[in-house]
This record gives sequence, structure tokens and C-alpha cells, in this order.
Amino acid sequence: MAGKSQKTVGFEAAMAELEQIVSDMEAGKLSLEDSLAAYKRGAELLTFCRSRLEDAQQQVRVLEDGVLKDFSASGETGTN
Repeated sequence: MAGKSQKTVGFEAAMAELEQIVSDMEAGKLSLEDSLAAYKRGAELLTFCRSRLEDAQQQVRVLEDGVLKDFSASGETGTN
């Protein structure tokens, strides 16, 4: 964990780092001290990712003028 920047580049980078932390902790690769530091960093990353997702959701709402439209998986365009 040492040397990791506390500033996150973006959502994808934060998710990748979070996944690595979870993997390392589940594998038991970390000492107690490193586990505590990893847990703290993971909590920071989780907060960051949730915030970015909420921001994206708000942007979609604004773009859709507050009306979320149903997604048509068939690719229908509404024309006959």
C-alpha cells in the first residue's frame, strides 16, 4: 500500500485498485498493519466510486430531462 497516491485518476482506476485490495485481503497476503491500511484505502475508494456513480446518475437525469426512458434491447427505433 505504501507509495499509492491518495488521489484517484478515475472511476475505472479506483475500481481496479479496490478489486486488487479485496483480492489481497481475501488471499491473506497482508500483515495486520497492511490490512488496516488497505481497509482504510478501500473505504476511501468505495466512497469515491459511489460519488462518481451518483454524479453520473444525476447527469443522466439532467440529460433525460428528469424522465428515465425504458431501454429496448431489440434495437427498435419506433419506425415501421
